[in-house]
Amino acid sequence: MYNRNEDTNLMELIDSLERMEKDASRVSVDNVVRAVGRRSFGPLLLVAGLITLTPIIGDIPGMPTLMAALVVLVSVQLLLGREAFWLPNWLLKRSISQQKFDKGIQLTKKPARWIDGLLRVRLPWLTGYIGIRVTAVVCLLIAFAMPPMEFIPFSANGAGLALSLLGLGLVARDGVVLLLGFALFAATCALIVMNLL
Repeated sequence: MYNRNEDTNLMELIDSLERMEKDASRVSVDNVVRAVGRRSFGPLLLVAGLITLTPIIGDIPGMPTLMAALVVLVSVQLLLGREAFWLPNWLLKRSISQQKFDKGIQLTKKPARWIDGLLRVRLPWLTGYIGIRVTAVVCLLIAFAMPPMEFIPFSANGAGLALSLLGLGLVARDGVVLLLGFALFAATCALIVMNLL
C-alpha cells in the first residue's frame, strides 16, 4: 500500500526525479515529494537517504538534519496508520539549486544501474505489513541520530546509506537489502560509540 507500482527500482526513481516539475532554478522538498507521491514510504526513504549520501547535496550544512525531519514525520505517520503523508510548509519550501541537484542525480546514475542488477524479490515477508513498521521504527532511530552525526565525519553518510538501503529494500521488495540496511545502521552506531569512548 505504501510503495508505488510505477517505481520498482533505483533507476526508475531517478528517472522520476529527473522528469519532475521544478521551481525555476531551485528544487524544493515539495517538488521531490510530488514526484514520488505522498503515499510512498519506500521511495521517500530512498530519496532522503540518497540526498544525505550524495556528496554534492548531503554535504550542505543542515541537509542531513532536514532529511532527518522528513524521515521522522513520514515514519511517525506511517506508524499511526496514515495512508497519505502530511508535511509542514516550512519543510516543503526548503530548496537547493537545480544545478547542485542535477549534479547529485548524475552521480547516482552509474551505481544505480549496477545496484538494480542485484535486486530481486527476496524474503518478501520483511516488506509486508509488519516489516514496513519495523523498518519505520529503525528509520526513526536513524533520523534521531542524524543531527549529531553532522559533527562526526562520514557518519551522516553511513546513515544516508542505511536509509537508502531500507528505502530500496521496500521499493524492490527485497528483504535481503532491508537486512543490510539494519546491519549498516548498527555498525554505524557502533563506530560512533567507539569514537566517543
